[in-house]
Amino acid sequence: MYKVMLTLIFFSFFSNANSEFDETLNSFHQAAGEADYDKYMSLLAKEAIYLGTDSGERWNKKEFSAFVKPYFSQGKGWLYQPIERHVTPTPASDIVFFDELLENENYGRCRGSGLLIKTQQGWKILQYNLSIPVPNAIARQVVKSIKVHRSADVNQ
Repeated sequence: MYKVMLTLIFFSFFSNANSEFDETLNSFHQAAGEADYDKYMSLLAKEAIYLGTDSGERWNKKEFSAFVKPYFSQGKGWLYQPIERHVTPTPASDIVFFDELLENENYGRCRGSGLLIKTQQGWKILQYNLSIPVPNAIARQVVKSIKVHRSADVNQ
């Protein structure tokens, strides 16, 4: 009975925390869609790393802020609509893994994954990795196109 009660308490806690994770990530996407710079950046931990879809896009928070600010200051944001989300706890109770499928008007189906960390101000994004999942059926064709593109860049 004791083990059953502990299990229920754990899942109850994690279920409540799950809504906090959802709130953080949903607010992040909403702020981007509204080009709300202050809210968007406030959801990133001070040590945050953002990985974009291009292999050259690896930014710390200061660098990412410099990338985002010109777009948002012109009212140009981007909206990624969450379709599915998974949150996985870690032995360190103040860090969780997440992955989510997203839909975007320009890029179609995307995947966001990363880490959330619990801070005194609530859950913050410690790492966010935005990627475009490639269906296996066309993966070789996409890889070939990327190789051609990169070799053209080198030859210029």
